[in-house]
Amino acid sequence: MKNIYKISLLASTIALLSSCQEVDSLDFQVEKSEAIAKMEEINSYQDLKSYINRETDPNFKLGAGIGMSDYISQNVMYRLLNRNFDEMSAGYGMKHGAIVQSDGSLDLDNVNEFIAKASAAEISVFGHTLCWHANQNATYLNRIIAPDTLSATGPGWELITKADFETDDNSNYSVNSNVDLSFTAVGEGANGTGRALKLTNAAVRANDWEAQLYIVFSPVVKLGERYTLTMDIRSDVDASYPTQAQISPGAYKHWDFFGALPSTTTWTTYTKEITISTSTENCGAIAFNLGKTATNFYFDNITLTKYSATGSVQTEEKTPEQKKEIVGEALDNWISEMVTNCAPYVKAWDVVNEPMSDWPNQFELKSGVGKTDMASDEFYWQDYLGKDYAVEAFRLTRQYGNPDDILFINDYGLEGGGDKCDGLIQYVEYIESKGQVVDGIGTQMHVTLGETTIENIRDMLTKLAATGKLVKISELDMGIKVGGSIIKTEYVTADQLQQMSDFYEQIVKAYFEIVPVDQRYGITQWAMTDSPEDSFWRRGEPIGLWDLDYSRKPAYTGFAKGLSGL
Repeated sequence: MKNIYKISLLASTIALLSSCQEVDSLDFQVEKSEAIAKMEEINSYQDLKSYINRETDPNFKLGAGIGMSDYISQNVMYRLLNRNFDEMSAGYGMKHGAIVQSDGSLDLDNVNEFIAKASAAEISVFGHTLCWHANQNATYLNRIIAPDTLSATGPGWELITKADFETDDNSNYSVNSNVDLSFTAVGEGANGTGRALKLTNAAVRANDWEAQLYIVFSPVVKLGERYTLTMDIRSDVDASYPTQAQISPGAYKHWDFFGALPSTTTWTTYTKEITISTSTENCGAIAFNLGKTATNFYFDNITLTKYSATGSVQTEEKTPEQKKEIVGEALDNWISEMVTNCAPYVKAWDVVNEPMSDWPNQFELKSGVGKTDMASDEFYWQDYLGKDYAVEAFRLTRQYGNPDDILFINDYGLEGGGDKCDGLIQYVEYIESKGQVVDGIGTQMHVTLGETTIENIRDMLTKLAATGKLVKISELDMGIKVGGSIIKTEYVTADQLQQMSDFYEQIVKAYFEIVPVDQRYGITQWAMTDSPEDSFWRRGEPIGLWDLDYSRKPAYTGFAKGLSGL
């Protein structure tokens, strides 16, 4: 019976299959998801610079900001920039702080390699930036105007190393692989000023030394010397962590160096004075053992001083006239060497950057006078050269550059609705009254959806166009706020991304509508990709035209539509 059943079943199946051959095949269709359809639309767009009408705008340059190392190494960012943009600005590598050495000489090797790569790819380089108050080698500049030493008498303390974490200079600190390093926002440092170092130990370790911060210094400590460590500390939960004496980071010598630090959820200042023993002599690093508490640790204003028995120093302050002469020579040396070196390829410069003060005196120049939270790379040329510092900067750049170089003055917040745009225009008029020519005005435009308005942007562009100068959107990127809170990339919605795209389109269209053809220098997108969580600039925000995986975002289409006028 089993065999008969199998034969019958087989026959029935064959008959059924045979009958199916006479039935028309069914046509199934599956509707694409909205997300897939949107991505296909975005990917259908051409390279960004292809949307510029070169017949009506032959001189318009579409630019991008990029880290010099990214371009030199010819990584993905290099290829992305070359395909989509005409021009680039180095984020940091062409600034005073990156190039001027401790003796005032210029190290131009990276700049020259950067320019060579740009030339080979036929991408123009916008010189960024010559005269600014930030990203300067302030240590060198302050040293050359420091008081003259007359004599040294009596005991005193001398600085060995310090770190206030206001710049990305990490030459005297590091962490091991179990610690994630980042920085707080500006204003979240000790006493609510500046920024602080943020270290995250994600898990409780078997040994406290498995998660370490290292502070290095030179020369190494010697037997019998006295040192004082002072630093501001806090943590998200109460914690205590010891310090080790190490020869160098990771080279352990002794279990205790500057004691154990008691950290709470509020900022406190820790101070510890020690005398070097045989257990700690010849060490050049302090290790902070963070492994026993899983939390975020914060550090600010670290100083290590050594007691000197040779005496305190008697000094004589230089006169304002002497400082003016010295600083003027330093500006001349910097601009003359930098511009002369780059002149064969760089034909446009951001000569003076961010000259105008913020609220409430936006018709005045910025100043460092009276500031108590001066960053280690902060130096105000105008405090020594006066209001004519920009006059001199333009004079020098014109003298040492190409005859037809295009020279800009540049500032941020001009679209903010305050007086800064009017103040900058007034300062341009002053510079030109002193015999120098300002070819163009740059507006950075680090805008925020939900805060910046298109009405203020249009008003700013109208004012800039009325000057008759070239107008450059020099550092465009876009964040988003909802209810006054910054939205990070991981929380941004599809609707918000589309709103950002629409705002990009409005901004770019406004530029072409308001700025006459012969005044359009171009637009530079400052952040090609979204900002990484460990970035110092708008960290963790969705500010780019591409995401961190280099996929186009809706913002790309808005930018393209603005360029094409669609």
